[in-house]
Amino acid sequence: LLFVLMLLPAAQLVVGAFADTLGPNPAEALIRGTGDWVLRSLVLALAVTPLREATGWQALARWRRMLGLFAFFYGVLHFLCYAWLDMGFAVDDIGRDIAKRPFILVGFAAFLLLTPLAATSFNRAIKALGAKRWQALHKLVYVIAALGLLHFFWLRAGKNNFAEVSVYAAIIAVLLGWRVWNFASKRWLRRLSAGRQQL
Repeated sequence: LLFVLMLLPAAQLVVGAFADTLGPNPAEALIRGTGDWVLRSLVLALAVTPLREATGWQALARWRRMLGLFAFFYGVLHFLCYAWLDMGFAVDDIGRDIAKRPFILVGFAAFLLLTPLAATSFNRAIKALGAKRWQALHKLVYVIAALGLLHFFWLRAGKNNFAEVSVYAAIIAVLLGWRVWNFASKRWLRRLSAGRQQL
């Protein structure tokens, strides 16, 4: 069910493109639509662990990997739409555009960082890397989310439209804050436990 729901936005964009219902600038609608779903998928993936711990619903953990892979899926679509519809697959022009425009450079950096996370999302990769190294690598998702948010902010800054950016920023800030608080509290509890054992 989750797989089908996460595919629906892509299906709607494809149908809209063929039916010519994406508005006066279909290329921009495709690029923006796929980009929006990269950020939404990342936010959903980041929200899984806090929700699981808050609700005690352990089955939520199974969704995190799929949501992360959908973030990469929409990232690939987003880049392909840009490379094809904006740049006509002209590799030299794409390279110059990435280097010239900071918001594209930041978005491309986020996409590059997301790639090894998608490539190591299967169980064999976890065994090959070892749990600690795998977990350290996948903490990059917070950096990726921050870069994605910055990419989105710079994109909207040209039109002075920060309403949607503010919503994503607030959600990501809460999720990052939860992560920091959770890490600090667990570390404090470990120290407290070690101190009691010494006494």
